[in-house]
Amino acid sequence: MSGAALGIEIVVVFFLALFLLHRYGDFKKQQRMVLFGTLLAWYLCFLIVFILPLDVSTTIYKQCLIDHEAHAQTPSVSPVLSNQTTPNTSISASKNTQHVCYKPWSYIPDGIMPVFWRVVYWTSQCLTWLLLPFMQSYARSGGFSITGKIKTALIENAIYYGTYLFIFGSLLIYVAVHPQWRLSWYELQTIGITAANTWGLFLLVLLLGYGLVEIPRSYWEASRQGHLLIKTYFKVAKLMTEKADSEENLEDVMEEVRKINESIKYNHPLRKNVDTILRKCPVEYQEKMGRNMDDYEDFDDKHNTYPTERSLSKLHKQVIYAVQRHNRTHVQWQILLEQAFHLEDVAKNETSTSRQFIHSFAPPEPVGWFRRYIYTPTIEWYWECLLKQWFYRILSVVLALFSVAVVWSECTFFSTRPVLSLFAVFIQLAERDYNYLYIEMACFITIFFLCTCVYSTVFRIRVFNYYYLASHHQTDAYSLQFSGMLFCRLTPPLCLNFLGLIHMDSAISHQEKEQTAYTSIMGSMRVLSFIANGFYIYYPMLIVILCIATYFSLGTRCLNLLGFQQFMGDEMTSDLIDEGRELLLHSLLLAFFMDGCFLFNFFWTDALQHPLSAIKQLERSKTIFIITPTEFV
Repeated sequence: MSGAALGIEIVVVFFLALFLLHRYGDFKKQQRMVLFGTLLAWYLCFLIVFILPLDVSTTIYKQCLIDHEAHAQTPSVSPVLSNQTTPNTSISASKNTQHVCYKPWSYIPDGIMPVFWRVVYWTSQCLTWLLLPFMQSYARSGGFSITGKIKTALIENAIYYGTYLFIFGSLLIYVAVHPQWRLSWYELQTIGITAANTWGLFLLVLLLGYGLVEIPRSYWEASRQGHLLIKTYFKVAKLMTEKADSEENLEDVMEEVRKINESIKYNHPLRKNVDTILRKCPVEYQEKMGRNMDDYEDFDDKHNTYPTERSLSKLHKQVIYAVQRHNRTHVQWQILLEQAFHLEDVAKNETSTSRQFIHSFAPPEPVGWFRRYIYTPTIEWYWECLLKQWFYRILSVVLALFSVAVVWSECTFFSTRPVLSLFAVFIQLAERDYNYLYIEMACFITIFFLCTCVYSTVFRIRVFNYYYLASHHQTDAYSLQFSGMLFCRLTPPLCLNFLGLIHMDSAISHQEKEQTAYTSIMGSMRVLSFIANGFYIYYPMLIVILCIATYFSLGTRCLNLLGFQQFMGDEMTSDLIDEGRELLLHSLLLAFFMDGCFLFNFFWTDALQHPLSAIKQLERSKTIFIITPTEFV
């Protein structure tokens, strides 16, 4: 098995990254450059998460060999005659037996991991700091030529490059003026890595403090179906406003495109740029503009005022942004509708005496074997209406305990005597019994939990809804590249912080122990003592304040005071909840009117309580309903 586990995980992680990219991205419509960059970024970050536990177990085995060799060179008892058998010799033999080191099943030979980590780390850093920001701006640039897009991308990313160079330059000056350090290539590498990890750790603690509280709380709230349904109505009211704004913005931009399309005829020098803009417009607008255009009318420079190439580039960028925003809000709307339909179905089925789950939307035919033989309506009822809420509550409690352990360990991981970090205690206990499988599983679960808290925070906040990972191939190129860029920036410092939690980073724990290959490529942080002995140790303690602020929803309350409506409960957001319920009902009723369905004998009270289910019953039955004018108003 020497090295086989590493090869298997490299292959498995690649297909995992490819599967997730297929789920969120669109292989047919999106640019190959965007897909390749995102796939490579995700793949490298997933490799760090999956391979680091193997590095930890291999390092523990090497440390055991070092300890065993040192123990063998130190005699435990005085020499005795060879033909004598005494209790002391049996005790000595048992001690030597206890210090026998067992090779882990996933042992990686010497020399492989340092090369592997250098390739993974430096490739991911080049992606996140150089290539992905450039590709992100290049994909959304309004330029019509490769040179123009490159120029725009460089200008837009000047702030990113400038910030990184400022941090690197400051650390470089610090080392240069320090009398005992020399600026060799090793120190320059260390300064660059330290600058990147410092930036990542700064953002990491902020995101982790929110996620450690919000992830367990979200599962606890998921066990309350009524609470989730009310929150969904609140989201509908907010999303409807954004959806209407995106549609209005798209209409305004399309009107500008229409005017330019009519003014610039087929033989104008800028006509090819207009055609490029038209190809970025939705299909319905392209068809409408194509019907209203006279391709054989010549242009007249004397009587018409034509836009410049720069103004067309600006319009091109506006079109790209407006179309992406419009598509994103419609995807969010469809996902929100599906959630609301499901939650209303659960609310209706909870009082069912037949204990069979009945969907307002009939499942598509034919029904698969899984739903026919395993996930039957009876099993679905017990899961959705009874077992699921208890499962989420138990999971919430487990995650809350895990979060408490992370917070405690982040505040005490620098203490090695006594060992206060809970994760370090668990790893050291497993190390005594050579339980390498437990060590690797514990490391993987811990790193995976930390990554979930950090990354879900980013896409839960969604940066004012600007970035959004939507399944069913609906994530735009900008969000895909942003996710890859963020993963590459946060994963290395997150894993380095984890090694500090389990006392396997000597720059923080100050122990003379065998270092992991991952730590070796980071360089010795002691080159910058104020970072290793100050920022890396005391800054993570800020996570306590962030967790307290998140628990009491201080950020949500501040956003409400600033005018950004946030869900605060039934009383403070009752108006928006009612508005969301009515908006869903009225918008779906309007769709039925336009589709030729009339209203007859409509029970308004039940519809207001469960508007989506009521509308679905309307669609399924195709019954004619009547609403009195007073009730409809």
